[in-house]
Amino acid sequence: MSLFVPKFDDSVIVREAEAEVVGFAPTTVRLLADSSSTGGALSTQRVTLTDGADGAKPHWHDNSAEMFFLLDGAAEILSGEDVVTAGPGDLVVVPPGKPHAFAAVPGADADLLIVLTPGVERFEYFRHLQRIALGDVTPESLLEVQELYDNHFMKSEAWDGRR
Repeated sequence: MSLFVPKFDDSVIVREAEAEVVGFAPTTVRLLADSSSTGGALSTQRVTLTDGADGAKPHWHDNSAEMFFLLDGAAEILSGEDVVTAGPGDLVVVPPGKPHAFAAVPGADADLLIVLTPGVERFEYFRHLQRIALGDVTPESLLEVQELYDNHFMKSEAWDGRR
């Protein structure tokens, strides 16, 4: 087992009103802290999904675990081959290398706090997703940056068959 000790001197404080928001309903992402501001300890964002919206398609991370904490609503979270339904206060942590995805339960909203640890610079990834939504770049452009963001896409029968 290796021990990672993050290197940063000051506490990270992000006020809700100051956080950058990318996307728009039904999927909104509030960028809270990126890896560079936490000395590599973590990167975190708050994702709000409305009316059964998808949050992320099936993917895995080689080097980071991903934590999902449901603040409100109801979400489906893929963890390997299992689809877990989470409610307010529920926590799901997916280890590195394990396929995962998330969405609001059909017909419901979901408000999630998501943390990757160790951190990966992710803010630009979410800005890239916004450029895709606006039609500025193609969805296929994500394939070119999978390694950069340690975000590797895949197909999942368990996820595709859930609805």
